[in-house]
Amino acid sequence: MSVELNHTIVHARDNRESAQFFADLLGLEITAEWGPFIAVGLSNGVTLDFATIPADQLAMQHYAFLVSEEEFDAAYARISERGIEHYADPHRQQPGAINHNDGGRGVYFMDPAGHAMELITVPYGGWTS
Repeated sequence: MSVELNHTIVHARDNRESAQFFADLLGLEITAEWGPFIAVGLSNGVTLDFATIPADQLAMQHYAFLVSEEEFDAAYARISERGIEHYADPHRQQPGAINHNDGGRGVYFMDPAGHAMELITVPYGGWTS
């Protein structure tokens, strides 16, 4: 059996708020709820399991997602419609813009818990065969 990522825990101030924000923005579904976790399923079978933790224990993390051009268009439209601050770069020097790195498109924004989220349409370094 090959090694695959199955799930990861994403800390949040409010697990429901963060899970719903993420699911709504990317057109995904909340797939399960158990104990302190609310899971959002990704297309490759991985789940992001959102868990509420005390605010003083939250540390900013970075999550990058490879999406199709159509998914990017839909998510970026939601980002714009909702007035979510976004940037073309991780240092937040290019507000209200997207990048075209590696021949694709990318955008950075923060989730409700303060995590840096990134959407890209082409992996870093471009597509390889």
